[in-house]
Amino acid sequence: MPQSLSYLDLVNELDGFPSAILNPTAHTERLSTLMLFTSGTHTLGYVLPSVVTALRALSSPHWTITPSTVSLTGHTVDERSTQMRTTLESFRDAQTFAVCSGKGWRNELYSVYSPNGELYLEMERSGAALFGVVQYGVHMTAFVRADGGLKIWTPRRNPTKSTYPSMLDNTVAGGIASGMTVFETLIKESAEEASLPESLVREKARCVGLVSYFMVRDHRAGGETGLLMPEVQYVYDMEVGDDVVPRPGDDEVQDFHLLTMDEVVSELRAGRFKPNCAVVLIDFFIRHGIITPENEPDYIEISSRIHRTLEFPLAKYT
Repeated sequence: MPQSLSYLDLVNELDGFPSAILNPTAHTERLSTLMLFTSGTHTLGYVLPSVVTALRALSSPHWTITPSTVSLTGHTVDERSTQMRTTLESFRDAQTFAVCSGKGWRNELYSVYSPNGELYLEMERSGAALFGVVQYGVHMTAFVRADGGLKIWTPRRNPTKSTYPSMLDNTVAGGIASGMTVFETLIKESAEEASLPESLVREKARCVGLVSYFMVRDHRAGGETGLLMPEVQYVYDMEVGDDVVPRPGDDEVQDFHLLTMDEVVSELRAGRFKPNCAVVLIDFFIRHGIITPENEPDYIEISSRIHRTLEFPLAKYT
C-alpha cells in the first residue's frame, strides 16, 4: 500500500463501486455482471454470480430466480425473514461462504427496508454482503481541545478480529442491529467498546450528519473479496475533557491513544485506519475546517463522494 495516501485515495479505497452519476458507463458495465436482489418491484441489493450459483444449488422453494433477478417468495416480513434465515444457515452449515461461516457468523440481525422505509426483512448480519443490501452503522469521534488544537481518542482494533485486525478505528463504532435506533446503538457501543457511561454520551454526543458510500470488500474485511456493501454511517462528535479516558470494555479494541491531529493525519496517509473510519475522519476534518477548498484540490469530489446517493430503499427510524 502506498505510504502517502491522499484524502481522495482514501475515498477511492472505500467508495469503490462505480457511480451512475459520475461514471455511468462503468456503472452500467459493472451491473451487467451482477444479479438484482429485488422485492419483486424494487431493487434491494446487487448479488454476485457466485451467490446466485449457491442459491440455485439449494433448489429451495424460498427463491424465485430469473435471468436477471433473485427474490424471496414470502409475502410477509416474518415469512421472508424465516426464508432468509434458512438460506443463510444452509450456507453456514455447508461452509459455502467464509463470510458467514465459523467466526464470521455474528448472531445479530440487520434490517432490510422496502421503498417506503418500512421493514422488508431481517437477516443475519454476516449474510448482508452476500445480497448487497444497505447496511447501517454509527460512528463517534471523541476529541479534546488541547495545546491550541484538537486531539482524537483513537482505538486500535484487536488483532484477533476477523475483520480489519489491528487497524485503527473511530472512538466508537458499530452496526445498527434490527430493532435498535441510531442513538440506542451509540449508547450500547460506547459502553461496550470504550467504557463510556451512558450519562456522558447522552450529555455530550452530538449528531453531526452521516457518511454514505458503496464499498467493495477486500481481503482485510475477512471472507470473500468483491462482495458489495452500500453503507450509511450516522456520525456523532463528542468533545470531552482531560478527565474522560476511553478504555476497552470488550474484546473489540486492544487499546486507546489520544492522538494529535498531525498524528491522525500521518496514520491516515499511511493507510492504517479501517477504510470507513478514515472517511468518517475526513468528514470530521471538513466540518472542523481542517480540510478546506483552499488546501484540498479535490474538495468537491471528496465531499460529494462521502455523501453518496445510494440507489436502494433506505431506512426511516420514525
